[in-house]
Amino acid sequence: MNQSVAIRTARSVCPHDCPSVCALDVDIIDERTIGRVRGAKDDPYTAGVICEKVARYAERVHHPERLMYPMRRTGPKGSGQFTRITWDEALDEIAARFSQIEADHGAEAIWPYYYAGTMGHVHRDGIERLRAAKGYSRQYDTICTGTSWPGYIAGTGMLGGVNPEQMAESDCVVIWGTNAVHTQVNVMTHAMRAKKERKAKVVVIDIYETATMAQADMGLVLRPGTDGALAVAVMHVLLRDNLADRAYMAKYTDFGPDFEAHLADKTPEWAAAITGLTVAEITDFAHLVGTTPRSYFRLGYGFTRQRNGATAMHAALCIPAMTGAWQHRGGGAFHSNSGTFRLDKSAITGDSMQKGDPRWLDMSEIGAILTGDAKALKHGGPVKAIIVQNTNPASVAPDQTLTHKGFSRDDLFLVVHEQFMTETAEFADIVLPATMFLEHNDYYTRGGHTRVLYGPALIQRPGETRSNHEVINALALRLGLDDDSFRTVDKDVVAETFRRSNYPALDEVEKTGFVDRERPDADARFADGFAWPDKRFRFAPNWQAVADKKGYLWVCDPADMPRFADHWAITEATNAEHPFRLATSPARGFLNSSFNETPGSQKREGVPSVFIHPEDAAGLGIVEGDFVTVGNRRGLVDLTARIRTGLPTGVLIAEGLHKNKSHRGGKGINTLTNSTPAPPFGGASFHDASVWIKRSDQP
Repeated sequence: MNQSVAIRTARSVCPHDCPSVCALDVDIIDERTIGRVRGAKDDPYTAGVICEKVARYAERVHHPERLMYPMRRTGPKGSGQFTRITWDEALDEIAARFSQIEADHGAEAIWPYYYAGTMGHVHRDGIERLRAAKGYSRQYDTICTGTSWPGYIAGTGMLGGVNPEQMAESDCVVIWGTNAVHTQVNVMTHAMRAKKERKAKVVVIDIYETATMAQADMGLVLRPGTDGALAVAVMHVLLRDNLADRAYMAKYTDFGPDFEAHLADKTPEWAAAITGLTVAEITDFAHLVGTTPRSYFRLGYGFTRQRNGATAMHAALCIPAMTGAWQHRGGGAFHSNSGTFRLDKSAITGDSMQKGDPRWLDMSEIGAILTGDAKALKHGGPVKAIIVQNTNPASVAPDQTLTHKGFSRDDLFLVVHEQFMTETAEFADIVLPATMFLEHNDYYTRGGHTRVLYGPALIQRPGETRSNHEVINALALRLGLDDDSFRTVDKDVVAETFRRSNYPALDEVEKTGFVDRERPDADARFADGFAWPDKRFRFAPNWQAVADKKGYLWVCDPADMPRFADHWAITEATNAEHPFRLATSPARGFLNSSFNETPGSQKREGVPSVFIHPEDAAGLGIVEGDFVTVGNRRGLVDLTARIRTGLPTGVLIAEGLHKNKSHRGGKGINTLTNSTPAPPFGGASFHDASVWIKRSDQP
């Protein structure tokens, strides 16, 4: 069969929930068809490399199961039984139902719900205009960054760090708590360049031997939730062995006798008992970073998805402050640049239209909220209607059983705007077909780097699909809202956002495809002091000051927080009934629940499985390929056993969010995860569950 030849290659941007936000070169076959998708070679961060799932993006764009027209539910909730209707019928019904619910129960009974199915700001965040103008219940975003961002800000005072390209200039790259080969392959591009060109040492810290660790010079496999213990023990060694930069700390940090005394008993022996690492491993790591000024700490999200995740992030971040690594190019730390773009998004979010002061509902507690938990509802009335864009909570939200119970309510009116018939869409009363990123215009920020990128519409949309922006506008007008923002087109909103943000004009940005927001190197390395009023990095965090900076809401008593960087032993405890720790780590072929519908990703990931250590498996009579059941008080999940060395005993790893129906019992892995908000400000602790495992009775 002859391969189609592209008539042109066009620049675009990967829209998915990944820090890399890769610049793409897309082969356009005709006005409706794409061919190959490649990383843009002239983008210094993407550097021509993208993950395999995005390289196969034609599988998603041209998938035969894409939703093409609006539908109304005809069978029971969750049955997936629908009939085709027109857009006018769909929008009229949604507007009528929303108006009646508002009249009967108040505006707070309606909850627009979304997240990062697209990282494009217009089509992700535009739902906020409708929420603001109507006074609907607000969404407190916790599911991804709720534990990691506060921990980083607690040290530096802002969410920003050293340009990730400088990993290539490092003599030691520490990749902590992220499986970059699976989740942000570009990290590896720059880390491996340092290894090849500078003979740099690459250290990977994780809870099992990942594909990233396979490329490391030093791999540290520790027990889940013990990263803080490793970090403070490393600092103990740095002080004990005179490897700490005391002059730097005196000038740029709040280091003092009290913190030094706090670290006095945080010995490698103490940490070894907690982490499962050896004393030698802890000491060797401390000596490596303590004797290598150009040490770059790339701190991921994964290790923060524990109940102690915020304090773990802060503790890990403290190490380069103690060594003074921030002083050197190729040194310091980085987690996200999301605090550096200085965008005025009011044209997207409609801040000036905010009606009243509606309650904030925690997106991670969607199950508790929909099943009437008074605390989760902020002691207000029930949620009677939801419109969902850019997320699939019936699969990705924690405590899946509770979430499904909420979605099954007959008195809940659910609208889902989607690209595929997801698990959430199957519960919907009305399903609306959505465009993909190549079919609309948007701009994208790159939390993992420094650029803001523009992605234009490159092909015509299929069927009757409509963009998020168009749906929100059409619904708002039917609900009687008359603001001019509800008559805009997406490209004009991008242009207006750039204008309000003092960015270059959109027609100029289109020529290159990006706006570079890299801060001067001295600023990124905090060479003139950190972003707190006293200019000092904080080993003793002021969590209230963090809350004030970001508008975070407390979910614990502030007095419960550790005074200094520390190991906070509050993770879900194992016991005789639940002797294993479960982490739901990311798969290489899926991104949350995205791509679990494409053939290439399904082939790579196979059946839903769980990794178990050989000693644990032998003790339970489990062999490779056995059907097993993993359970706790939240439910049961059926999986296939994969016997693996390279993880601690007592730990189970389940990679990837397979479709719920791909599991033999029809229940996905988030059946086992906990939705209780993690301190101090909420967040989902996806890698923090205690469970049991046994062979299944099923054949």
